Amino acid sequence: MHALIIEDQTLIAMLVEDSLRRCGFTSFDFAISKDDAVRSAQARCPDLITADVELDPGSGIDAVDQICVGPPIPVVFVTGSPLEVSERMPQHLMLLKPFESDDLIAIVKIALARADNARQNWHTN
Repeated sequence: MHALIIEDQTLIAMLVEDSLRRCGFTSFDFAISKDDAVRSAQARCPDLITADVELDPGSGIDAVDQICVGPPIPVVFVTGSPLEVSERMPQHLMLLKPFESDDLIAIVKIALARADNARQNWHTN
């Protein structure tokens, strides 16, 4: 499985990658800005996106909004800005920074299960 990690702090991106490897992900793209994220997703559609809200430059919310226009892609926001996610992207799961690896793994499993259900509904409509 392939994941897109949208995070402008290298150490946090590495922690997310390590957790996702424990979930069975084997390939990764990393994006530090909205534009990098959109380009990465266009080049290779991810099976999962993790995103921070505040990027330098840009916003992870804006990146996800632009990327997720077709079949459902599971998204987990890993952020210190929960209010903006709650207001603009309440359909996606969120994990607050700082986070524990086991918590990220648990929430990723929930996001993947939700996306499987959404994809089945999307293809039947």
